Amino acid sequence: NAVFIARQPTGEVYDLQLAQQFPQRDWILSRILWLDGLEEGFNHGEGHDTFKRYIYIHGTPDTEPMGVPMSHGCIRMKNDEIIELFELVSEQALVYISEQALENDM
Repeated sequence: NAVFIARQPTGEVYDLQLAQQFPQRDWILSRILWLDGLEEGFNHGEGHDTFKRYIYIHGTPDTEPMGVPMSHGCIRMKNDEIIELFELVSEQALVYISEQALENDM
């Protein structure tokens, strides 16, 4: 899995040895979906801007917990899931993030 820092690939490939070498890193792996807020004063604009704050949906090690706040504001996904999502959405896709779970009709 490719490693990114500030949206740039580092040339590193994530493995246990690299993780042990940098235990404090918030690992950004595989793919990045960089978010750009639309609501002025909430997630867009001075002091609130999601885009300028480098807020992403990104891959993280599968060993990391999911669904709990651990990142610097990002949404973390398992690597295979972010790779699939990355291929499914267009660059200008509208992403809605909510604390409420969507109801499943199945």
